[in-house]
Amino acid sequence: MISASQRLWRTSPLTYLALVLAALLSIYPFYYMLVIGSRSLDNINDVPPPLTPGGAFGDNFGRVLDNDAANFLTGMMNSIIVSSVVTLSVVLTGSLAGFAFAKLKFRGSNALLLAIIVTMMIPTQMGLIPLWGMMQDLGWYDTLYAVTVPFLVTAFGVFMMRQYASQAISDELIEAGRVDGASTFRIYWSIVLPALRPAAGVLGLLTFMETWNSFLWPYAILTPENPTLQVSLSFLSYAYYTDYSQVFAATAIGTIPLVIVFLVFGRQIIGGIMEGAVKS
Repeated sequence: MISASQRLWRTSPLTYLALVLAALLSIYPFYYMLVIGSRSLDNINDVPPPLTPGGAFGDNFGRVLDNDAANFLTGMMNSIIVSSVVTLSVVLTGSLAGFAFAKLKFRGSNALLLAIIVTMMIPTQMGLIPLWGMMQDLGWYDTLYAVTVPFLVTAFGVFMMRQYASQAISDELIEAGRVDGASTFRIYWSIVLPALRPAAGVLGLLTFMETWNSFLWPYAILTPENPTLQVSLSFLSYAYYTDYSQVFAATAIGTIPLVIVFLVFGRQIIGGIMEGAVKS
């Protein structure tokens, strides 16, 4: 007799077919981006449209680098710096605060957590004007501080890590660390942080992608000479004319860091889950 759990995990040919179709639908936009990015502008407008990559990717990307209005390399480097710093800070501060709210007892913790959650209900766009004025007062206009410092801590990161820490870390484990003479920070670094690896991987991935794709705030506070990547890509389009071969070639190169980060954090997520499964 086959148990109910075994029947649940059995796969059929239809399951594999659905997975293959889902994978193809997910990959196709990236593939077509490479197709357009490697074709000349004349080939893009062919009927039917091209479905295979061409040999003009190097020429198209070379024209992107020669486009002084885009400042692509500056935008790429700025996005790497800003996204990396923000991601590292959000993961560290979120895990620290999440651990404190989940496992440490202090007066006013519930009220403070409620205040943090309430800030998640306020649309980001509502704070752009006062934030812009604040950056002007601090002298941070057109600097990376303006697109980095306001986002070093996020309410979502604190709440997410708090919820995960409350379930993934037992009180007995914390007490065992205290009995061994470990300080609170040592308990966090040696016990809590390794246990939070899956949640930290998810939070890091989401934060990096959100920061990398951010456009409105960098567009408002940075000049065209010092853009982030998304702002740089916007300068490849003009009011009455868009060279899609340039745009797609630049977008393809700009996607590479996201793929790398996805592979790195994805490995951390899987590794943390597997480690927890072995321990349990």
